[in-house]
Amino acid sequence: MVYETGNETVDDALERVMAGERLDRTDGLALMAQPTDALAEAGAAVRDHFGDGTVDACSIVNAKAGNCAEDCGFCAQSVHFDTGIDTYGFLGPEKVLEAAKRAERDGAQRFGIVVAEKGVSKEHRPEEWEEVLESIRLVRDECDLEVDASLGILTEEEAAILADEGINHYNHNIETSPNYFPEIVDSHSFEDRVETLEVAKEAGMDLCAGVILGMGETPTDRVEAAIALQDIGISSLPVNVLNPVAGTPLAEQGVDITTEEIVKTVAVYKLLHPESRVRLTGGREVNLAPDEQHLPLEAGADGILTGDYLTTEGQSPGDDIEIIERAGLEPNRGTNDFDPEEVKARHSGAADSSSETASTGAEPSDD
Repeated sequence: MVYETGNETVDDALERVMAGERLDRTDGLALMAQPTDALAEAGAAVRDHFGDGTVDACSIVNAKAGNCAEDCGFCAQSVHFDTGIDTYGFLGPEKVLEAAKRAERDGAQRFGIVVAEKGVSKEHRPEEWEEVLESIRLVRDECDLEVDASLGILTEEEAAILADEGINHYNHNIETSPNYFPEIVDSHSFEDRVETLEVAKEAGMDLCAGVILGMGETPTDRVEAAIALQDIGISSLPVNVLNPVAGTPLAEQGVDITTEEIVKTVAVYKLLHPESRVRLTGGREVNLAPDEQHLPLEAGADGILTGDYLTTEGQSPGDDIEIIERAGLEPNRGTNDFDPEEVKARHSGAADSSSETASTGAEPSDD
């Protein structure tokens, strides 16, 4: 089938993607300069060609909150910033399992155990490490969910253990381009993040790694981040949009991003990563109006993070299913055969949707 948008640059790129060619940095920059409508049409065509017509839903639990020694400028959980969030140690396996069961009822296909710190350490915090492993086993054994994890920097030994325990995807976001990364984080490097992703991949885990839009980066930074992810090799690309939390440096900076920029970036990312799930994650509810949230799905996105985030509330899973259906797509039911209508009915009119969603409560779905 020949796909044509009427835009020569977009159509040329689309034809090459459909033929199996990988687009490069030059292509990405050229595409970012094209009209959003043509890009959205192309992104949807790529999704339809390489995908299965469904939107894959993941959910997360903030299994250990706050007191992180890192200084990521977007993150409410950093000890360097006064954000007033609740802090707590590792929740424990049973509470993690409770969150996973809620996620399963709400139609998630995968469940991520997230710990806010530089890295869960087998050597330095062995008791916490064992609690993490027990949590993974409980969720794996008692739920029909793919178990993912976001535990910070890993050693080769730790990665091998996690792979053996059945972790499907390891999440470690790169946040932004290599060039812009030092503007956001001082306490570790872009290369540190890439190294952990490579360690996780070598151990046999699939990779979930993405970005945060709206941190002051340029369109070129957005493209260069996507190219870096090509080189790493990922299967899930979460697209967070900054939800500024008071007390963090980026909240004080006051950066805005438009709906058009979000939709355009999603479409370009789908063209650069045709066989990966491009996933809408943290910050979409505060940066997109309710009647706009389907637009990135119509532009090629085929994944979503449903429920709450790490320190901020999301919207209800029932609303997320309605957004998926508004885009003309279906929720993925390949892992657990839930009933979308039951999910919508259960969350309809809920006064406090956070009590029904998976997370215990960054702003982005970040580690």
